[in-house]
Amino acid sequence: MSSIPAIANLLAFESVARRRSFALAAAELHLTPSAVSHQIARLESDLGVRLFERSAHGVRLSYAGTRYLDRVGGALSAISTATEDLREGVGNSLYVHCAPSIASLWLMPRLRRFAQAHPDISLNLSAAHTQSDFALGQADIDIRYGVPQWGNLVVEPLFEERIVPLASPEFVRERRLSRIDQLLDMPLIQSNVSIVQWSDWLQAFSDKRAPERYALRFDRAQMSLDAATQGLGIALESDVNAAGHLAERKLKPVFGLDKAIRVKAHFLVYPQRHAGRPAVEAFLAWVHSEAARQRVRRA
Repeated sequence: MSSIPAIANLLAFESVARRRSFALAAAELHLTPSAVSHQIARLESDLGVRLFERSAHGVRLSYAGTRYLDRVGGALSAISTATEDLREGVGNSLYVHCAPSIASLWLMPRLRRFAQAHPDISLNLSAAHTQSDFALGQADIDIRYGVPQWGNLVVEPLFEERIVPLASPEFVRERRLSRIDQLLDMPLIQSNVSIVQWSDWLQAFSDKRAPERYALRFDRAQMSLDAATQGLGIALESDVNAAGHLAERKLKPVFGLDKAIRVKAHFLVYPQRHAGRPAVEAFLAWVHSEAARQRVRRA
């Protein structure tokens, strides 16, 4: 552990990075701006890199500082949360990290059942596209989206999804949408992070090529779906993420669910050493049961 910088210097770095100000960080840490500046200088000397760019307009993270904050910020947050739990006598905490869209659209609506089934577990949920670093103790379980390439970790598929073009019923009706070749004359909504793109879908179900320009682009399925419900275009999204919109008839599959690309893109990921923890076992069993319940409803 001798390679770990002094914790006081790390706290100063995190505070300055978050507040974008030495003075505000100093006030937060109950130090003088000079003391904070010295701590940052010692950390930069220790690491051999410049963490901040200073100018007349203020202070901002350097490229190296941004990369370092991405890793260190999560570790400091984990230390802070663990300390608070210990002080408050919370002995059965579970830290779950999740891809943003599935967190808000699928997991959150179900968490009440988890809380009712496991009132003794204190659940901490975070959501981001970046994956948690198990080596830093940032999470017990990660629900990841993408192609599984995570060696040395347990990887369990959560469910199968159907990726289909979705639009509001009014949009479909007003434009008399019935043929795939009409799509290229319509405003298409692009989900930048989706593993299934419009080019994939069009290749699977037609001889058309994807357009070079899209009406709207988003990095969250939630925003793509919301845009489609507002009649702004056609979204290519998962029926799992869109389950609420479909149930409320805010969206409909433009060409039916048979025109779907089926994928397994969400995975429960965790180190083998976490498998025996009671809270982890409880969450895994619960989330798999929720996925099974969903499969029954969709059948």
